[in-house]
Amino acid sequence: MPPMPKSLRFRLLKCLVLAALIALALYFYEKHGGTLPGKPSRLLPAELYKQISPSSYTYLLNQPDLCHNRKPFLMLMIPVTLQDSESRTAIRKTWGQENLLQNVDIARVFFVGEPRDHDPELQEDLQKESLAYRDIVQMSFRDTYQNLTIKTMMMMNWVSIFCRSTQYVMKIDSDIFLNVPYLVDYLQNKPKHNYITGSVISDGRPRRNPKSKWYLSAEMYPENLFPPYLSGAGYVFSVDLAKKISMASKFVRPISMEDVYIGMCLHFLHVQPEFAWTWLPYRNLFEIRHLDYNRCTFSKRIIVTGFSSMDLMNMWADFQDGLHQLSYTVML
Repeated sequence: MPPMPKSLRFRLLKCLVLAALIALALYFYEKHGGTLPGKPSRLLPAELYKQISPSSYTYLLNQPDLCHNRKPFLMLMIPVTLQDSESRTAIRKTWGQENLLQNVDIARVFFVGEPRDHDPELQEDLQKESLAYRDIVQMSFRDTYQNLTIKTMMMMNWVSIFCRSTQYVMKIDSDIFLNVPYLVDYLQNKPKHNYITGSVISDGRPRRNPKSKWYLSAEMYPENLFPPYLSGAGYVFSVDLAKKISMASKFVRPISMEDVYIGMCLHFLHVQPEFAWTWLPYRNLFEIRHLDYNRCTFSKRIIVTGFSSMDLMNMWADFQDGLHQLSYTVML
């Protein structure tokens, strides 16, 4: 009998590893128990849906023409606070800069709420910044942690109305290093519908301790297991999901944890999030741990979390030098 081709052996090994991982996941699920929420079939009561309904809020500053006469490959949606001007500046000079990649149209929008305390001078500065860069959308709710779900649903609503021409959308926090070339390459030939990817959390459970930042009462969420959801640090999805998630929110009771809530909406839609990873060696491409900067390490990730604006600027200069050196070597 002739020896098995190397490619076939590789596929067989991959199937065996996947089967082992599935079996292990099922073992832990059965051992620790857990129930997922059922799929709701009724619309939320009007007063409850009003909390997250886009019709309850307005866009105080808007960029309705950002995608007019263009078809971005990727739209970057970046939630920030009004005071966070340093992060916006750093992003514009690093991974969010215009024309970063040749022949790849990437758009960016910063999403801002209202500050807790009214500050006319700060608001005036934001308006000037919006006129200068045309990349700020401000919405009429208090910009607090508890309102992150509202913020995310307003972002989904915005892209579904004003930037339906884009192919993919990335929700990404402002303290993230983003490897744009790797992401663009990764998205090539990915599905254009019902697709969402990032760092999938499949064993999340509600915290019942009232002192916890992530406290969730049994009344708000009676089940003891969350559906699979993606870390809110950064995830990417096909643009069609923005409108579908907005629709699902009419049926899914809101909670303050926006990443879990998006997972609940995906569960309602029967959409399974894709874990972005490689194996041999194993890597979570959407790294939600903080890693010290290393050019080689970061070149093999899509995101890495937890950096100040100054860190981002310093890392980006070195990272770009590495990319330029690689391009020059390839041309030679």
